[in-house]
Amino acid sequence: MNNYETVFILTPVLSDAQMKEAVEKFKDLLKEQGAEIINEEDWGLRKMAYTIDKKTTGFYTFLEFNADPSVVEKLEA
Repeated sequence: MNNYETVFILTPVLSDAQMKEAVEKFKDLLKEQGAEIINEEDWGLRKMAYTIDKKTTGFYTFLEFNADPSVVEKLEA
């Protein structure tokens, strides 16, 4: 198993409950694939370096996990 870090950005129009639900779905997906979550950090609402879909801010979440390389391939697909 390799150690991986990922940061993902969620749209700022989500409520807190919706944001937490989306993060949990992502974590559940990792766990289903046999990954072990090492660290999770909620970086909150931040300004993005450039506009994506006409939005200038997003909810940032950082995850560190151990997984086989095949898990990362599935996430990128």
